[in-house]
Amino acid sequence: MPKGLKETSSLIEISFQTNESAPNTFTQERVDLQLNPLDNEVFIVYAANLDPFNPDAIAGVDTSVLASVSSTSQTTAANLGITNCIASANHSIRAGGFVDGGVGFMTRAGETPPTTLEYVAIIATNDFFVQVEGVGNLAAKAVSGRLYGVRARADASIYAALVQSEVLSS
Repeated sequence: MPKGLKETSSLIEISFQTNESAPNTFTQERVDLQLNPLDNEVFIVYAANLDPFNPDAIAGVDTSVLASVSSTSQTTAANLGITNCIASANHSIRAGGFVDGGVGFMTRAGETPPTTLEYVAIIATNDFFVQVEGVGNLAAKAVSGRLYGVRARADASIYAALVQSEVLSS
């Protein structure tokens, strides 16, 4: 447990699914954590899993499904180069120049790395955001996933610093 934080719950699993509103259209959904800001409550993320739907296999067309989870609202699917991105995943099929459906690729930063990290992220505001965006697909795509974490209470100075850091880095 990070210094200055005290767990107030056992492990919580938060499942979600976000569907594109139309094929190849960035779509974002807000997931409410129902944190209590009066008690300086935060959510400590221990692990995150993302499972984007498979892209369409179209002869001669590159397709992909990009997905991410972030602690702040985004305007496109985020990657780990964005400070508030908790997890990201990309399923792609490279078929440009081929007469068949091409070759599939998967890039995943959606699962917690096998290390001794204490936690993956701390969400200090009341919600997190799930993004999905298809590229070159005929049908709308989606992402399902799960965050694993605990509720915790922060002392006043740490809580203020976490909220300010999260909001200013969005």
